[in-house]
Amino acid sequence: MTAAIATFKDLSIDAVDPPLLGPFWAAALGLEIRESSPEMVQLTGPTPQSTIWLARVPEPVTVKQRVHLDVHVADVDDVLDLGATPLDLESFRWKVLRDPEGGEFCAFPRDEVPETRLYEVVVDCADPARLTQWWAGVLGGRWEYDEEHGWGGIEDIPGAPFAHLVFVPVPEPKTVKNRIHWDLELPGLDPLIEHGASVLRLPDDEIRWTVLADPEGNEFCAFVEEAQRVDVVSDSR
Repeated sequence: MTAAIATFKDLSIDAVDPPLLGPFWAAALGLEIRESSPEMVQLTGPTPQSTIWLARVPEPVTVKQRVHLDVHVADVDDVLDLGATPLDLESFRWKVLRDPEGGEFCAFPRDEVPETRLYEVVVDCADPARLTQWWAGVLGGRWEYDEEHGWGGIEDIPGAPFAHLVFVPVPEPKTVKNRIHWDLELPGLDPLIEHGASVLRLPDDEIRWTVLADPEGNEFCAFVEEAQRVDVVSDSR
């Protein structure tokens, strides 16, 4: 078990129309819609870390997502009936689909569907071994790397509402902002930056969190714990 720099907070999904996409993901993942507006939809579940935010963005899906969700289902028809469209239902033991805005996800049919329907978060990358170890250093958990198949994974991430964070190799480079990312909580940013994260945007008049990227440019957000924020404000006066 790797010691953690930060703790998992929640997930965020970009959406052109959050009130359209929110009900789909709420039903697919067994979550509840707590708040809904044209700008933002909040989904909640059994733990605070189960929260998913769907935030409005102007850009539609134009390229294959580098981060996607794997979902437990009783049958693929369950998500097709919700508005998913098939992408590849034959090549794998899982089913590859698109959500109502075109974002890819994978459905894993089960004889018994677990209460937590979010199975995995999967990240396309150039160097799965490096990124698996890097994120294990941030989030903790147990990591492994399958050299034969070239993928890495982390399990038992404290607080995470899914079983695995998986890193798979792809030949194409990252070209656009990821539409799915996760948020972290931590006492301060220095250990994260020393670990190799790049700061993309600091808190300002519009946001209270810091936007960062991992070594392959995957965006994520860090929320400094309230006590630390108070100390920073006090020191600056």
